Order: sequence, then structure tokens, then C-alpha cells
Amino acid sequence: MIDKELLEILSCPACKKNVELKDNKIVCVRCGRKYPIRDGIPIMLVEEAEK
Repeated sequence: MIDKELLEILSCPACKKNVELKDNKIVCVRCGRKYPIRDGIPIMLVEEAEK
């Protein structure tokens, strides 16, 4: 699980907007990209994201 404080400082690397946690993925509230979480670490790379 991702710490709430960490989630508050993360932003989408593609569009720079806020993100939220949904279905164990980090999801951008603007563009909708879904970033995976592996071993408790968010992988915030555009090439790793699902559209």
C-alpha cells in the first residue's frame, strides 16, 4: 500500500496533474494513465503506464 503522504506529493510525469490510488495502481486524474506499483514502489515512468 502507498503511504497517503507520498500519494499527495506524486504527480503524473506526462501531464503533471494529481494522481490517486485505484485498484493498486496510481491513476492520473486528468489523462487517466495508470502507473504500476511493484513491491510497494510506484513506477512513475510514462513508458510503463497503461492508457
